[in-house]
Amino acid sequence: MNKIYTRVILFVFALGIASACSTSKPKDEGWIQLFNGKDLNDWDIKIKGFPLNENYGNTFRVEDSLLKVRYDQYQTFDDHYGHIFYKCPYSHYKIRVEYRFVGDQCPGGASWAYRNSGIMIHGQSAGSMNLDQDFPVSIEVQLLGGNGKDERPNLNVCTPGTNIVLNGKLWTDHCTLSTSKTYHGDQWVTAEVEVQGDSIIKHIIDGKVVMQYTQPQLDDRDPSYQKLLPPDGNKLLKMGTISLQSESNPIDFRKVELLNLGDDCDETANRK
Repeated sequence: MNKIYTRVILFVFALGIASACSTSKPKDEGWIQLFNGKDLNDWDIKIKGFPLNENYGNTFRVEDSLLKVRYDQYQTFDDHYGHIFYKCPYSHYKIRVEYRFVGDQCPGGASWAYRNSGIMIHGQSAGSMNLDQDFPVSIEVQLLGGNGKDERPNLNVCTPGTNIVLNGKLWTDHCTLSTSKTYHGDQWVTAEVEVQGDSIIKHIIDGKVVMQYTQPQLDDRDPSYQKLLPPDGNKLLKMGTISLQSESNPIDFRKVELLNLGDDCDETANRK
């Protein structure tokens, strides 16, 4: 066997080892757990009508390694919409949650809020919300459960204080349906969102993209517009907070994880 032929064999063998090593990396390498399964130390809470981090009625809690949203200490919901915010804003990332709706809706909850929650992305900070503000200015990825008989698509988009560009046109409707199927009962569901700054956002469930849009932006019709508009006047939302909703139906989250696609967590970079 000549030297050139030997070198070729060794080179191919080395490539094979490199390839094997690269394909053997864990599928979820790089994902970080935003919810640690133990406590809410990395999160801020804002519930309508209450100061920052007053967890009225122990709404947000950790039990059995789950982040739970509960209303057993409420007499009536009374529009106390709540959100729990991760401590850092992000711009380019994937977020994945595993969740299930459980139990009955809190008395006094709106009919549309039945088995309704959401992942709020590109949001304002918890500290910048007004005392009686219902929802953070953000893009909402709706988490919806079915009633056992009617169709109710999941992972729709809603836009509190924001707009999007859908199919090349500025879209100002508050909520728009996805192409997702309905998820009935108390089953665990895995929802994923891919966020690419102020360009494209994709909603993904069961490995399928069921909604996508571009250019998330502040809505100049919203009362918070001037407050949140940056000094350069650019209303496109390039980054923001991530929060989970409390809208009157009990829900469990057993995983909240993030894959950073470009930006380091920067607590000083949050929007006003």
